[in-house]
Amino acid sequence: MREAGPPIGDFPLLVQGDEPRDQLLRQFLQLGNAVLLGTSSFWEGVDVRGDALEVVVIDKLPFASPGDPLMSARLDAIRAAGGRPFPEYQLPQAVIALKQGVGRLIRDHEDRGVVVICDPRVVGRSYGRVFLESLPAMPVTRRLDDVLAFFDADPIEATA
Repeated sequence: MREAGPPIGDFPLLVQGDEPRDQLLRQFLQLGNAVLLGTSSFWEGVDVRGDALEVVVIDKLPFASPGDPLMSARLDAIRAAGGRPFPEYQLPQAVIALKQGVGRLIRDHEDRGVVVICDPRVVGRSYGRVFLESLPAMPVTRRLDDVLAFFDADPIEATA
């Protein structure tokens, strides 16, 4: 096993593409404090339970590219049938993908952690509430102090 990439502060950096997926996941679990960067396809089928995964960062809402030929054909077919592609197809598909991304963090009742959604559209666009309402009941904040308090709290008290 090669050493992890350059650290981010005290956290070793592991990047999709540097090593095979299974090897990266093994390193991630062994190191215990690593940052693992991967695309949504990297995480499909991955099951990391417990303290090994405490934060999932989602950089942008997972809308499929409308320039993809298959997506473009689907959107054209919806329009041709008199439909509205965004609310009828694109938004629901993106909501499902976000729920799957959040699902990487909470795998069973003892798991806990923080989901960070960096995309400003989640609070700046009217459809952002559709994403938030689709997620399991959890506190939502935009304050770093709330996140730090979460990690400072006793896990048993936090889930009680």
